[in-house]
Amino acid sequence: MTAIFLGIGSNSDRDQHLNRGLEALQQLLGSLDLSPVFESDAVGVLGRRFYNMVVGAETHLSLSDLNAALKAIEAACGRRDSPSPGRITLDIDILSFGDLTGVRAGQTLPRPEVVRNAFVLWPLALLAPNAVLPGSDQSYAELWDSWQGDQQLWPVPFAWQGQALTSGALLEAAALRSRVGG
Repeated sequence: MTAIFLGIGSNSDRDQHLNRGLEALQQLLGSLDLSPVFESDAVGVLGRRFYNMVVGAETHLSLSDLNAALKAIEAACGRRDSPSPGRITLDIDILSFGDLTGVRAGQTLPRPEVVRNAFVLWPLALLAPNAVLPGSDQSYAELWDSWQGDQQLWPVPFAWQGQALTSGALLEAAALRSRVGG
C-alpha cells in the first residue's frame, strides 16, 4: 500500500460536491484521514471562493490508475460539464504519492501547490504535521510555520458522516483573530 495525500476543492455547491467527493473517495480508497475545511479566494481561475481540504489515505492503485479514478470521480460530479467559466464542481489533485518525486506518469510529485498555496499547506500541516514532504527534510508543520505567502484562509464548519471536520477551537481562533485585526 502507498500513502497518499489528495487536495480537494469546490466553488460550486461546495458542501454537496465535497460530500459527494468524500463518499466516492471512501468507496475507492477505504479509510480516509480528513483535514479541516477552509474557504479561500480562487487561485488560478476567475470564480467564487473555494472550499478546500486535504485527504490522507493508502492505495494499492498505481499512480496512473489512481489519477484515472480521480478524474472519473470529478467527471461524475460534473467537473467537465460546466457552461460557466470558473465554476469548479469538484477538483481532486494528487499532492503526494508515497515518497515519489519528479515527473511520474505525467504528474509532478509532490505537487508544487503544496508549498505555494496556503489552502493546501495549512490543511496538510493540521492533518499530518510530522509527515515530511517527499524530496525535502521538512515536515508539513515546519513548512507551514515558515510559509511566507499572502493568501487568506478562513476555517469553515463542515461535517461529514456526522463528524465535524473543522474543530470549534479552530473556528473560535479564526473568529478572535478577525475581531482583533490580525
